[in-house]
Amino acid sequence: MSAHDGHAITTPGADFRERTASAVADPVLQQALHNLDRRFRTASEAAAAHPGRKERAAAIRRETLRDLDGWLDRLEAALTARGVHVYRAATPAEARRTIVDLARARGARTVVKSKSMATEEIDLGNALVDAGLTSIETDLGEYIVQLAGERPSHMITPAIHKTLAQIRDVLAAEANRELPVDREALTEWAHQRLRGEFLRADIGVTGVNFAAADTGTLVLVTNEGNGRFCTTWPRTHIALMPVEKVIPRLADTGVLLPLLTTHATGQSLSNYVTMLSGPRREGEADGPDELHVVFLDNRRRTLLGTKYEEMLACIRCGACLNVCPVYRNVSGHAYDAVYSGPMGKVLTPLLSGGAEGTDLPYGSSLCHACSDACPVRIPLGDMILSLRADVPAPQSAPRRRRRVFWTVWSRAWATPSGYRATTAIGRISRGKVPGLRAWTATRDLPRPARRSFRDRWAEEHR
Repeated sequence: MSAHDGHAITTPGADFRERTASAVADPVLQQALHNLDRRFRTASEAAAAHPGRKERAAAIRRETLRDLDGWLDRLEAALTARGVHVYRAATPAEARRTIVDLARARGARTVVKSKSMATEEIDLGNALVDAGLTSIETDLGEYIVQLAGERPSHMITPAIHKTLAQIRDVLAAEANRELPVDREALTEWAHQRLRGEFLRADIGVTGVNFAAADTGTLVLVTNEGNGRFCTTWPRTHIALMPVEKVIPRLADTGVLLPLLTTHATGQSLSNYVTMLSGPRREGEADGPDELHVVFLDNRRRTLLGTKYEEMLACIRCGACLNVCPVYRNVSGHAYDAVYSGPMGKVLTPLLSGGAEGTDLPYGSSLCHACSDACPVRIPLGDMILSLRADVPAPQSAPRRRRRVFWTVWSRAWATPSGYRATTAIGRISRGKVPGLRAWTATRDLPRPARRSFRDRWAEEHR
């Protein structure tokens, strides 16, 4: 097996507009995206069943953000008191270096990883391979896209962009023999293959869904049990935790966990909820000898006190992806980023400091379905609109023409004479705006009346 995590672009195109066109024209991808239909309904059903839960969850997340540094200090103290080693990484490079150094110091050869968007964010798989280690994704969907040399296309179901036949082809190539196009048979083959990897692993790497500051408890949510293998069989467990995953109290999971699972997959509770409170103690049969937790910042704390602060309240449920009309038609690879969908349109430009994804906020219908679906009340639609003004998009000839047009238009409408002149031009052109063909190709401008209200009023009162 090629152990090198790939980030191949499966949806070709130079920018988001071209990649979306490629995705919509791909009949196999469109067939695979029908798997989103069931998840499309889960967020609204959960909200209807528990109308007050969103407000409670939103309050917990805002309480965390009001004193994020304080809660992180309390969490670090609680973890340290339980024998956990804590590290703080300001950048992805620092986080990668910390984890690789830990692996090298222990003479590790094989690392098994549970599904984690944070490890994707820092490109940990490639860093481990470059350091001479074997890195194995153990979530079935992540394992499939790793073998295919691709990036996950959905944070909950990483291989949702593939049909069952495509998945069979990927696994058969790794098995070096024919496999049936059958879910049970393919799952069983992967189960047997990954079981051997768990037994050989020296280090297990996971993410963190929540970390309770009062007890120093790490909470992991999985549906396949691979997270528990990663945290119990290897002698060393390393958890990578984005700083916003801290929560004030362990009791807060009683509100947050049901919202996470219902909005992610429609389940009342995921199959496995693992709560870790330190390494294996004397007399305990399983668990790692060492537990290391890396706090990842990566520009997150720079958002505190800004209008984008609430983005840090995200619990990574994927509900905004499931309801987004854009994502549902183009899938995650069209975004060419770790985070896709509405939350990716906000996070990617912010976490990269405007170096990546500046065209993503423009790929939105601004329907605000994402804001309505969000279980912690993040105003995603408003943030996407704000980013259009705050983060300059890559300039192209059509975009430059539109910017010039709207600049001239806004200045003209700032004066009565300019307003009357432009509306007269609009009536003459009957709504056909020169130079904006790319903008009006997918938008219908209302046809103005042949005579203005001002002219009709003047005639009536002449």
